[in-house]
Amino acid sequence: MWDIGLPEMLVIAIVAIVVFGPERLPEFARTLGRWVRTVRQMADNAKADLQREMGDDFTSLRDELKGLDPREMIKGAVDDDEPDRPSDGDAKSGPAKSPGQRPLEAGEPAPFDVDAT
Repeated sequence: MWDIGLPEMLVIAIVAIVVFGPERLPEFARTLGRWVRTVRQMADNAKADLQREMGDDFTSLRDELKGLDPREMIKGAVDDDEPDRPSDGDAKSGPAKSPGQRPLEAGEPAPFDVDAT
């Protein structure tokens, strides 16, 4: 969910020790753990209630809401833009190439577009 690595965790731990002190830190961690567990249970219960009440409609609603996720939108757009063509190195057609292009000869320099740089 969050992209937190080891350096960020160390900074959070140091700040927590400074703010709460080493004596109260274990008590605070237990309280935070209980709170997170309670929130997760509430979310799971609400999801189970919705699923029980809505039945198959819940599944379709969940799929529709998943489609609103920006990552899913981009993934769908990228998948739709891929043309159906043989993969690179296909035995029948050789390597995939764009229309109007030819392979370079040995020692031939690659094309260079001054306006594109």
